[in-house]
Amino acid sequence: MDLLLSWEWFIPAIMFISFFLLVFLGVPISFSIGIATIASSSLMLPLNTTLIVSGQKIATGLDSFSLLAIPFFILAGSLMNSGGIASRLINFSQILVGRIPGSLGHTNVMANMMFGSISGSAVAAAAAVGGTMAPLQAKAGYDPAYSAAINVSSCITGLLIPPSNVMIVYALTAGGISVATLFMAGYVPGILMGLGIMVMNYIIAKKRRYPVSDKVSLSIAVKYTLDAVPSLLMVVVVMGGILGGIFTATEASAIAVVYTFILSVLIYREIKIRDLPKIILDAIVTTSIVLFLIGVSVAMSWAMTNADIPYMVNDLLISLSDNLIVILFIINILLLIIGIFMDMTPAVLIFTPIFLPIVKELGMDPVHFGIMMIFNLCIGLCTPPVGSALFVGCSVSGVKLQNLIKPMLPFFVVLLVALLLVTYIPELSLFLPRFFGL
Repeated sequence: MDLLLSWEWFIPAIMFISFFLLVFLGVPISFSIGIATIASSSLMLPLNTTLIVSGQKIATGLDSFSLLAIPFFILAGSLMNSGGIASRLINFSQILVGRIPGSLGHTNVMANMMFGSISGSAVAAAAAVGGTMAPLQAKAGYDPAYSAAINVSSCITGLLIPPSNVMIVYALTAGGISVATLFMAGYVPGILMGLGIMVMNYIIAKKRRYPVSDKVSLSIAVKYTLDAVPSLLMVVVVMGGILGGIFTATEASAIAVVYTFILSVLIYREIKIRDLPKIILDAIVTTSIVLFLIGVSVAMSWAMTNADIPYMVNDLLISLSDNLIVILFIINILLLIIGIFMDMTPAVLIFTPIFLPIVKELGMDPVHFGIMMIFNLCIGLCTPPVGSALFVGCSVSGVKLQNLIKPMLPFFVVLLVALLLVTYIPELSLFLPRFFGL
């Protein structure tokens, strides 16, 4: 029996050990996933069969109309990043929170929430908002490492506040879940995340006596608001159209590109026609990376299913407890560890088929689980060694990684508390979808 048990776990061990070893050696995560998939699958099937089936799984994994939304949202985010939208949202945020202690920190959080919700990218928010806010905060006497910590911990809010590419990936992986339902489910948890960071910033700012922003005249406040309204209207157009049944989430992504193009090129005039080829090329490169990650992750999911890993994990967790509260706590710990070493997209694709059947069997709503999973993996973007938001935040602020760890700790506490609230209070995720009849 012990020998059988050892053999059952031998293939999963080969898969995950080879994957993490390659990641630590600096191999790109997409290639690490592909090599680990082939290495483990070749123990079950002939090598030529493994290569053929893996190639087929990569191709079929990308053969989805829903995935068409990803390149469009990425292009919209690239246009926003260069289109002067971030500066206008920062000005608007200062009007809303400029008179609260630690106002520039609050402005950073608010701007990240709005810009992230429009662009759907934590990295874009960290770069665009953080790059603008860092010099302003330094001038006001903020510790640069603390400013960077606020920026990094808040830029991930846009992955929960829709539109969000990772929600599209989860909806596709979970099967039968409406993208619109997931989008609506993300609002309250995303806002909760942002408000929690603002509360911690308020406490620290009061203690350090960081200044409030200068009072803005009514005429300037009106100007900043009018400048920001066209940017904020994109969320209304996209989400309103989806909820109203005017267009699907995929069609909404194309509309987002058109709207952003008009806004950045014709209204704000921050982007020139000659700038478009580079912006489009950058979006193509990013899309290629994301889609290749999706393809190899689908192949790894096939390999894991072929090795009965989901059933083995299911049996292991159920043997520990059949209490949903305990199971969710264990899954959260596992996802936190996974998020440290793996990017969100492959993590969602690989581990959704493993954990979702377990929680569904215990009565958990798949939409609620999706929001919990995405919230959890967002935290991984703020941690080394693969935290993309962390490295971008360090880059735009000029702060070394080792100097950022200590200022990040209070915000990690806030994020973990918010994660537990989202995990154990389903209505935080399900209230809005039910309210809108989704």
